[in-house]
Amino acid sequence: MRARLIALCLAVCCLPIARADGSGALAIPYDPTQHWEVDYESGILWRVTGSATPLSYTVLPQMITVKSPLVGVPRTYSWGVLVIRNRFSLLAEPIAVGPEHHFFGGTASGILEWWDTRRTHALFFAAGGGIGWLDSKGHQIAGAQGEDFNLTWLAYPGVRFLFRNRLSASMGVYFQHISNRHLNRVNPGLNAVGPMLSMGWHF
Repeated sequence: MRARLIALCLAVCCLPIARADGSGALAIPYDPTQHWEVDYESGILWRVTGSATPLSYTVLPQMITVKSPLVGVPRTYSWGVLVIRNRFSLLAEPIAVGPEHHFFGGTASGILEWWDTRRTHALFFAAGGGIGWLDSKGHQIAGAQGEDFNLTWLAYPGVRFLFRNRLSASMGVYFQHISNRHLNRVNPGLNAVGPMLSMGWHF
């Protein structure tokens, strides 16, 4: 009887350890919405029709993005949770086709994420804006951009998958608008859209 009591006490004492190291059945799932995240994002964008430049453009955005933990109170449902996070990006965008050669800048946005209950995947939508600089050619080439300093805004829906506690990957469709907002009389602007892939590290 004494041996059974000792064994029971040892089992109860070891239960918190099992929970903490994730090996026990009662371990709490890793929640990426509670952590900071750094992403490397890469894509290709093509000019789309609209009121912007008629010239052909192909842009190759490369971004380092930092996402904050959730902001405010999450909305919990039986099938998942809806959260809002902050998103900040540094942009380096070579222009493979077009009169200019590059666009450098930064953006800030909110990102709405729906995560499933097990936190294995999420649907997301980000929208925001920022500023940037390019080597404008609008005063030499008709239809090119007329000012080095430009404003930009984005819309970015996609899906994210969590492979392990600290690593995720995502794919989506990225829309970007660039224009100088009439700071210069030459202001055709650029609308571009295309696929975006990313890898994320959580800490």
